Amino acid sequence: MLDSVNHHRGFFALQNEDYGRVIKTHHTEAAATSPRPIAARKMAPKKAVGKALAKKKPEKVVNPLFEKRPKQFGIGGALPPKRDLTRFVKWPKAVQIQRKKRILKQRLKVPPALNQFTKTLDKNLATNLFKMLLKYRPEDKAQKRERLLKRAQEEAEGKSHDAKKPIVVKYGLNHVTYLIEQNKAQLVVIAHDVDPIELVVWLPALCRKMEIPYCIVKGKARLGAIVHKKTASVLCLTTVKNEDKMEFSRILEAIKANFNDKYDEYRKKWGGGIMGSKSQAKTKAKERLLAKEAAQRMS
Repeated sequence: MLDSVNHHRGFFALQNEDYGRVIKTHHTEAAATSPRPIAARKMAPKKAVGKALAKKKPEKVVNPLFEKRPKQFGIGGALPPKRDLTRFVKWPKAVQIQRKKRILKQRLKVPPALNQFTKTLDKNLATNLFKMLLKYRPEDKAQKRERLLKRAQEEAEGKSHDAKKPIVVKYGLNHVTYLIEQNKAQLVVIAHDVDPIELVVWLPALCRKMEIPYCIVKGKARLGAIVHKKTASVLCLTTVKNEDKMEFSRILEAIKANFNDKYDEYRKKWGGGIMGSKSQAKTKAKERLLAKEAAQRMS
């Protein structure tokens, strides 16, 4: 029995060997008869220009005695490196209030009496006006002391001193109001940023009633510099020198055309109502959608 099993095993092993040889010869013949594949062209390696030019950096000598310890920036650890703290700055309260006030003035509806203070004198005319005002600056403390000292010396020597009143810019709200009521003022200059605005909000109406040229300029600090003060709400000129009369009349005509003649227009014009960029974008998108729907209905 065992002999017959071994005989069969040997027979099958021979059969498998013959089959393997046949398959191998078939593959070799097929490979010999098939056309040889064309070898893909290889690109020439690029010349390392940069590497050749670059100099080798000298190796940093590290002392093995010094152990590298990475910094720990936690609480009680190393101080963090300096960084730009612009975004972390807290603005002063005054600056915050100014900015909020400006935004509110843009968003809310502003009545005409207040809105007229946004219509200021144009730059070229304002430059000419301030040049004129600088010629008539009042004396400062040092000049006044010098004048009084000179006058006292003249009186002590028995000389007659010239008591002619100088032509200067008048300032101070009460004083200017009095000059307007007495019809002595020839030009009134009002600052646009008086706070509270109620101090001067009625002044344009008074100037128009008395038919006195007035203008609104930027700003109270610039007016204050003319009269040696930090700020000034209002200035006025009662008269000018003969050599300046031609230039002064030209300035008055331009100011009348811009302010006195346009008073009725400014009296009816409301201000504000300007929304932010996001709100404007939403409104425009809504308008586009409505226009599109209307066009579809028409078609």
